[in-house]
Amino acid sequence: MQESAQAASGLSTLGLMGIAALAIAILLVLIIRVRLHPFFALVIVSIGTALATGISVADLLPTLLGGFGKTLGNVALLIGFGAVLGRLVAVSGGARVLADTLIRLFGRDKAPLGLSIACLLFGFPIFLDAAFVVMLPVIYSVARELKASLLLYGLPAAGAFLVMHALMPPHPGPVAAAVFLQADIGQVLFVALLVGLPTWYLTGYRLSLVLARRAPFQRVPDLMGGEQEQVPAARRPAFATVLLVLLLPLALIFLNTGLSTLAQSGAIAADGDLVHALMLIGETPIAMLISTCVAMWLLVLRSRERGAMESINEIVEQALAPVCSIILITGAGGMFGGVLTASGIGDALADSLQTLGLPVILAGYVIAAVIRVAQGSATVAGTTAAGIMAPVVLADPSLAGLPAACITVAIVAGAIGYSHVNDSGFWLVGRFLAVDTKTMLKTWTVISTAISLLAFALAWLLFAAL
Repeated sequence: MQESAQAASGLSTLGLMGIAALAIAILLVLIIRVRLHPFFALVIVSIGTALATGISVADLLPTLLGGFGKTLGNVALLIGFGAVLGRLVAVSGGARVLADTLIRLFGRDKAPLGLSIACLLFGFPIFLDAAFVVMLPVIYSVARELKASLLLYGLPAAGAFLVMHALMPPHPGPVAAAVFLQADIGQVLFVALLVGLPTWYLTGYRLSLVLARRAPFQRVPDLMGGEQEQVPAARRPAFATVLLVLLLPLALIFLNTGLSTLAQSGAIAADGDLVHALMLIGETPIAMLISTCVAMWLLVLRSRERGAMESINEIVEQALAPVCSIILITGAGGMFGGVLTASGIGDALADSLQTLGLPVILAGYVIAAVIRVAQGSATVAGTTAAGIMAPVVLADPSLAGLPAACITVAIVAGAIGYSHVNDSGFWLVGRFLAVDTKTMLKTWTVISTAISLLAFALAWLLFAAL
């Protein structure tokens, strides 16, 4: 598709990049100045970009639906189940229990730090989108309890998830890059921890606080129930029960990750029925479904004698309705990214950058960053850049071992930064924090860029010290 689009258009790399830049500029104008709904703006610009880059009329609809459907296949169930899970925690009084506990443990002034640390731990085995949705009721409740701007808690939480998603195995970007470069996963994890922890504290937490305080005051949106009527203390679930409900999806997903790692290493038989069954329940959508059903029982059904199922159905309806827009916008962001990928922009740019003679670790970072900016997907950017750099890295014996791990971390650092309007995560975080596109560019885009640059700088320093 990429080659056919480029050949059909006859455009050079410079021409393709010009179209991509123009498309992004038009998209920003439509959303920020014209105030067109992002869903319609993304679809319209995706169609125009596809045609301008030479994608044929016959291939247009499959290309659009391919990017849209692939993105929704990854996030729609997560958002839906996560919204219901969050509503259950909020309605039962569980979010209030968690908020009170966090405030008591860390104090009012350190509540953002407490949330960010919790997200750092929760984000180890679980993708950013699922983890962020699971933590939303806690973030919302703390912001309501302290009567502070939602961004003071939402941005440090999202920043912690972004660092974990960007750098740490078992997330797909670092794992795929390590496979391409034949880097040891344990060494990649070691380097990622050395790089990731200071990166999180300085940019994911501290910088997030600075930007949140400079942004306009943001009230908690009515996406997971808004202001809940006060649940009497006697009817609120125990802290351990709420913690179980939130940790269950993480434990199930981590089970899947652990079994997959053991199977790939040959420690366990990968073809056993029991292993397949356990891995199935650990798949993220299934884990979220199981966890939501458990939450229904523990938080609602067990505590109400009459009309319990009617209450459950009402909670589900109230939870799903507000997130439909988020699901569609997220899918449209994936559509735009899919069009940019199908145009061949990423491959053409990578080929050009590879001829510039940059240092290996810098070239890997730049290629990943440019592909990320062009098409939005961090996983695609990381794996593409690693595949391009693999022949160079593997041909040099001095780059084996820890140097390869440092290059891996540098590549995935480039792949996670510079989040903007073609990144589905940009829309996911922005809509759940209820901030406009301009504010997201001033906060989330800056945070992701700072995380990317600092992580790369630290990886390069470690690489130079070897």
